Amino acid sequence: MLSRRLRNSWLSPRQNKMNNHPLTDRSSEIRLFILLAVVLTLLLIVSFIFGLKVKREDISVPSKVASELFPTVIIRAKAVYIYDIRTKTVLFAKNENTRLPLASLAKVMSALVAEDLSPLYSTITVSEEALQAEGDSGFYKDEKWSLKDILDFSLITSSNDGMRAVALSLGALSKAEISPKEIINDFVGEINRKAGVLGLKNTYFWNETGLDESDVKGGAYGTARDISLLLEYILTHHPALLAATKEATTRFQSLDNRLHMATNTNDLIAEIPGLLISKTGFTDIAGGNLTIVFDPELGRPIIISILGSTEEGRFEDVRILIAAVMEYISNPAAARQAK
Repeated sequence: MLSRRLRNSWLSPRQNKMNNHPLTDRSSEIRLFILLAVVLTLLLIVSFIFGLKVKREDISVPSKVASELFPTVIIRAKAVYIYDIRTKTVLFAKNENTRLPLASLAKVMSALVAEDLSPLYSTITVSEEALQAEGDSGFYKDEKWSLKDILDFSLITSSNDGMRAVALSLGALSKAEISPKEIINDFVGEINRKAGVLGLKNTYFWNETGLDESDVKGGAYGTARDISLLLEYILTHHPALLAATKEATTRFQSLDNRLHMATNTNDLIAEIPGLLISKTGFTDIAGGNLTIVFDPELGRPIIISILGSTEEGRFEDVRILIAAVMEYISNPAAARQAK
């Protein structure tokens, strides 16, 4: 005990102070750790915010804010998305991220995948299995078409048997001795993979036509915003793919020299200024869907996508939305003041 006291007495005043307060170093370490943690957290927050700004490719805004810049509209559709491609601005949005049945809007993705899988000059045969799809588009058993023509015909008329023929001809190309159901499943798998590649996170397909799978299950599901993203991609990278859908009527001749007349399922074709793309969709579960791309000014394509209206109401909805777009473009300041 005495030797310890002597030893302590030989230590400097600073050493004695440190020995008398063993918690000093521990407290300093804790304060340093907290400081480093705060700095790291701030750096992560700044990095996250900057990353969002870099990653975001448009200036999409929440539905409420977008609507405040747009003329007042009353429509039946459950979901709406209006997008100005040139300015990358959302003009109007309502439930744009709500997943709803797509009905025949699914055929747009089917056509895109078909073009990925095979050249447009390749031959598609309308098999007996294809003719069993709902609806009769006037095809003949074993009739042969070029891929481009049967895609155009199927998109204009919303033909289920035409798109089924495409899927049966192009699905599972690398496999042999498989059933028609397996071929269709392979093609639908390619559709869903493509949706993933394009970043359509809320879109999923059960079949290639969009026909209801049952009384309670649709054939494909997606959002108004996802459909807009899909059309923007096609317009940018595959502009010819949907070009035929702006025509009211078109005559086709199969490779067997059979003539077919295609009438567009969109009743508004003649009314839409600068129409570039048009696709309808309707099933009992989905109700009425309609998406268009039109160019009211030179080089200013606008996308309108609506989901969940009625069979006839979808056309009136789009008519109202086109008028609102024209009003906004002609005098955006007045449109804002009217709110």
